[in-house]
Amino acid sequence: MEYKDYYDILGVERDAAEDDIKRAYRKLARKYHPDVSSETDAADKFREANEAYEVLKDPEKRAAYDRLGQGSGQGGHTRAGGGFEPPPDWNSNFEFHGGGYTGADAGDFSDFFESLFGRGGFRGAGARGPGAPAGGAMRGQDQTAYIALDLEDAFAGGQKTLSLRMPEVDDSGRVVNRERTVRVNIPKGVRAGQQLRLAGQGMPGMAGGEAGDLYLEIAFKTHPLYRLDDKNLILELPVAPWEAALGATVKTPTPAGPVDLKIPAGSNSGRRLRLKGRGMPGKTSGDLIAILRIVLPEKVDDEARALYEKLARHADFNPRARLGV
Repeated sequence: MEYKDYYDILGVERDAAEDDIKRAYRKLARKYHPDVSSETDAADKFREANEAYEVLKDPEKRAAYDRLGQGSGQGGHTRAGGGFEPPPDWNSNFEFHGGGYTGADAGDFSDFFESLFGRGGFRGAGARGPGAPAGGAMRGQDQTAYIALDLEDAFAGGQKTLSLRMPEVDDSGRVVNRERTVRVNIPKGVRAGQQLRLAGQGMPGMAGGEAGDLYLEIAFKTHPLYRLDDKNLILELPVAPWEAALGATVKTPTPAGPVDLKIPAGSNSGRRLRLKGRGMPGKTSGDLIAILRIVLPEKVDDEARALYEKLARHADFNPRARLGV
């Protein structure tokens, strides 16, 4: 999947005003509309222009897309072997409302678009509030914001103050971000993808209607020690060669503090040791799974080197025997 530069597709600058983007899109739509263009790639060009306009005409999508491109020529990062992949928290702390596409069929959009916005606008974002008869009170639209939490926030739970950005179009037609803060109770053991509802903190109602709700969809920042696997925490635990060979009891970090973990004698790299109930909290708590990784000392003095040489002479061991060599 390749990164798409929507500004380049429409032929506008990144700071282009709303009217400039609209004019550029209409020009391309007229040029490449399959009913009028004889160019062989007209249909593809028309779909590309539609997709670019779908993002850049919408202040919310455009602001998040611009953030994705900050700091690098293409934004995001590449998978091993090439190809674009958006970071997991690329749209965190942005508020979105509404849902679905306008002006094009969902099937007309690329994999790149759907990797960012899903098949119905922003992933998880949607208009939840009911409508109302013309002239009557109307409930405000619900909004969705994606927030990236530290793992410790979910482990401990508690109240947290978050800064959210609501993209708006200013008087000159350019997208600006309005910031606001909200206080939210983070439940202990909250899961990635779970939504927290803040009643009455969405879009204001009309004609005396009540405000919509704000839904916070949870994601987690990359942690330096732990990787989440459902409710379990995965930890890569370094051990010395003698600890793996002879067995040992070693201090092992957990979110609740260090604990002692017994390393069985004869352990190899990759062995998985389970600490029951030391993962994410919940009705049934997850486990912490320590994956052993044997590491060598960075510096070896003459005495230690002599011990390695003695072991090499004494041990009848070929680690590559299974490979037939």
